[in-house]
Amino acid sequence: MLDLLPPQAPDALLAVMAAFAADTSPDKVDLGVGVYKDAAGATPVMAAVKAAEARLIAQQRSKVYVGPGGNRPFAAFMERLVLGEGHPALTAGRVMTLQTPGGCGALRVVADLIVRTGTTRDILIGDPTWANHHALLTSAGLTAHQMPYFDVRTGTLRFSAMLETLEAAAEGTVVLLQGACHNPTGADLNAAQWQVLAEVLERRCLVPLVDMAYQGLGNGLEEDAAGLRLLAERLPEVLLAVSCSKNFGLYRERVGAVLVVARSAAVAATSFAHLQTLARRIYSMPPDHGAAIVATIAADPLLLEAWQAELTVMRTRVNGLRRMLADALAAEYGDHRHEAIAQQRGMFSILGSLTPDAVTRLAREEHVYVAPDGRINLAGLPEAAVGRVAAAVRRVAP
Repeated sequence: MLDLLPPQAPDALLAVMAAFAADTSPDKVDLGVGVYKDAAGATPVMAAVKAAEARLIAQQRSKVYVGPGGNRPFAAFMERLVLGEGHPALTAGRVMTLQTPGGCGALRVVADLIVRTGTTRDILIGDPTWANHHALLTSAGLTAHQMPYFDVRTGTLRFSAMLETLEAAAEGTVVLLQGACHNPTGADLNAAQWQVLAEVLERRCLVPLVDMAYQGLGNGLEEDAAGLRLLAERLPEVLLAVSCSKNFGLYRERVGAVLVVARSAAVAATSFAHLQTLARRIYSMPPDHGAAIVATIAADPLLLEAWQAELTVMRTRVNGLRRMLADALAAEYGDHRHEAIAQQRGMFSILGSLTPDAVTRLAREEHVYVAPDGRINLAGLPEAAVGRVAAAVRRVAP
């Protein structure tokens, strides 16, 4: 049986990670893997997480299953964090939340829920988008269709083309959006664009699926959620996939959630029952440890304040690196062709000047590793290496 399996092409980003690990140069720089790094190049455990974890270990008396719905205090906190205290959808009881194994688990379970409704299998996905979006969603049976989002060559949003695609979409079509800190471009919609988008989605009866993987790493916890909160206020149905990997640093704990905003409390409850059934059939029960850490932080005002302060430090560092790299590239090129980097938000940006050949040369000749599509992770950039990286980029992409 197994010997009939065809050879599997290696994951492109995993290949970059392997090449970086094998590079013996003391000057090597990893801008490929999508994790936050501090000034020392480490991905530390947040102090608030450490404190909450110690408390859990001391107090926990059982490792019994948490149930397919997951940790309920965690779910309630995620609703408040993502939608905000007193959001109309919350006060109306129109929101139900399922804990999942990371944001990937959330996307897969919500994709299965969409298929189960029997109303549509069509989903519009922005071009470009995170590399794993297509695989996660189509593996559940959805059919992906391209939606213009960002012009890599010019470094600008294709908002008008995006709206044209939405206007032509059939009613009931699902639209995948990223709430903030767009991966891989760093280019987010502004407040006015979210307003226009909400009007089009509402008028055309389209269903948004918002992937929120980086809340708090763009402009702030409240600011980053403003767009999806607007959608949840104006539209009868909104699907949300949330991750705590980046903003809590809980990568390996796999902490995520699906939030369903339905037309009524009754429909939300029915949707939650279906989500639990789907989860039971895929992975049975979610892991507890990471969600329990988040719930512990949420329940303690001092820990919550400490977490928010640490998140602010992370966000400030990344945004500062954006400005530094944009300035260094301007000095190298003698123009401001890369100025958009400083205006974008989150950990990622795409350097449109990096062709596949330039990406290869950047690694081989300059020991600077980026994703195959030219995506760079600003959080992986040591301050001391900013000038050298800018010079390396100019040499391979003059």
